[in-house]
Amino acid sequence: MADIRYRVQAELENIDKIIRDMPVNTTLSSLSTLELAGVGALLNSFYNGLENIIKQIILSRKLPLPTGETWHKDLVEIACTESIISESTKDGFKEYLAFRHFFSHGYTFDLDPARIDPLVSKIESIYKAFKNDLELALGN
Repeated sequence: MADIRYRVQAELENIDKIIRDMPVNTTLSSLSTLELAGVGALLNSFYNGLENIIKQIILSRKLPLPTGETWHKDLVEIACTESIISESTKDGFKEYLAFRHFFSHGYTFDLDPARIDPLVSKIESIYKAFKNDLELALGN
């Protein structure tokens, strides 16, 4: 179990850096396309970090990782079923999961500040809820 804690802590440190760099007190509509793309990359990295932690915990429990086209969504479902995250945290992930899909498959010049702003505004509360869930899941 010590190994999983070490890996989770390393991911949390990376996510902490993302949170520090997130422009939480900035009017996103004032940003250039390049700056907004940077915010999008941070949001994408934030969600990837959450998924990385969930995958590590699932693997440490010797459970199979989901595969196929819906594996990202399935991963969150498994995390909830396995009490890695709470139902409310799972609900909070939905917008970030949808954004991850858009960011991975769309064009950065199509990023809409009005759609990104709620993600930026809620990032700290989602992250706090996730970390609280992890404490319970890992028995801290």
